[in-house]
Amino acid sequence: MNAFFSRPRRTSVLLFLLLVAGYNANGRESGSIDGQAAKYFARGMAVRGTWVLDRDVAAQPQLGERAAFAIGRDGHWRPAYGVVPGLIAAIPAFVVHTTGLVDMDAPLAANLLAKVTASLLTAAAVTLVFLALLRAVSTTVALVTALALGFGTNYWAAVSQTLSQQECVAFGLALTLWAWWRIDALSRTRLLVGAGGLALAGAARMQVAPLVAVFLLWMISRVGWRAAVAPTALVMTAAALEVGRNLTWFGSVIGATASTEALHPLLHGVEGPLATAPWLNAFGLLVSPCRGLLVYSPIVLVALAGMALSLRRRSKTPDLFWLATAIVVQFIMYACYAVWWGGHSFGPRYLLDVLIPLAPFGAIGAVWVGRRPVRKLAETMLLIWSVGVAGLGTFVYPNDRWNTAPRDVDRFHTRLWEWRDSQISRALRSPNSPQNFTLFDRASVRQGRQ
Repeated sequence: MNAFFSRPRRTSVLLFLLLVAGYNANGRESGSIDGQAAKYFARGMAVRGTWVLDRDVAAQPQLGERAAFAIGRDGHWRPAYGVVPGLIAAIPAFVVHTTGLVDMDAPLAANLLAKVTASLLTAAAVTLVFLALLRAVSTTVALVTALALGFGTNYWAAVSQTLSQQECVAFGLALTLWAWWRIDALSRTRLLVGAGGLALAGAARMQVAPLVAVFLLWMISRVGWRAAVAPTALVMTAAALEVGRNLTWFGSVIGATASTEALHPLLHGVEGPLATAPWLNAFGLLVSPCRGLLVYSPIVLVALAGMALSLRRRSKTPDLFWLATAIVVQFIMYACYAVWWGGHSFGPRYLLDVLIPLAPFGAIGAVWVGRRPVRKLAETMLLIWSVGVAGLGTFVYPNDRWNTAPRDVDRFHTRLWEWRDSQISRALRSPNSPQNFTLFDRASVRQGRQ
């Protein structure tokens, strides 16, 4: 009992509760177009046991115009971007519906489900990172790094706000990091737990396949091929199930994404899925005034400093070498994607997938920064900026209307490089979203009013 209530465990519980409270402080679901099918799929699974979205599209025909909803080979409406987030959200939906706590047909019940599920998964991911970091740094450094990850990035403004695949990626990769990183001898249980995290991340979002592959190579380098058979098989089985679902529903290995990619010239003003100037995209992913990770979350600079320090001692830190490799490979993949800005969003979107493997470098960088008062002051300023900007996204977006006014960023890409009318400056001038606190209404849990 005393071990259970040890200081690290108490701190982790308090951290988790703080994150959940912070993620839900705006009282609304900041729904993205890509994530809307997941919440209706979860509701259908929990309430009616159905795998199709026909009823939802019939009730709201405009949903059929969104890329997240696709007609399968059998003529039924299906989620276009996978079912893993919806399957996970269906678990709490089933519980609250069967117990009568929430009427899942209430006007805002699906929104509440998406928000709560995403916030719990994201908070759990950050907490797992904190517990993993405790093996390498002090409680204070681990806690500050976790808080910077949880509130100083778009984990607050985007990932925790709705079902969008990335909350599952964050939780899956954090589970793998907790199970594998800085463990001298990986037990069979830890191997399988880490593999389960990779399986979840890869099945939820096929785009992170390069990162998952590098993580598997990391595991094989540590335990050898023989011990790696079972965990590798687990990851490959999840991938095979996802491919099989795509083939069954849509007749393509990548599912409905194939038809979505074909619309890029029309919707996003690019010639195809592959970039013609990946080096420019790489630059944009980092420093675009409206999508750059280092502009919205400059606290990441501390992690990059930690990565540079770690790679100088590669022979002593093989695990960190593999984490750095995974980050770089995934970064290159996104730089080669034509729609690198990720459509309509608040700030960076795709690079959020590398924040979990970046976290250990953030802790290492924080230790290095803490040795000099000037560095520590700089880190504090970077963190204040990062948290402030993420807070803008949480409470203002999309009321800034930057993505569509004066011209749609998906068609006029020069707007991604605007400094005078950047998305951050627009958000600073805009009032808070009028949808804030709507989930605190009775319409989230009951139909009508008595």
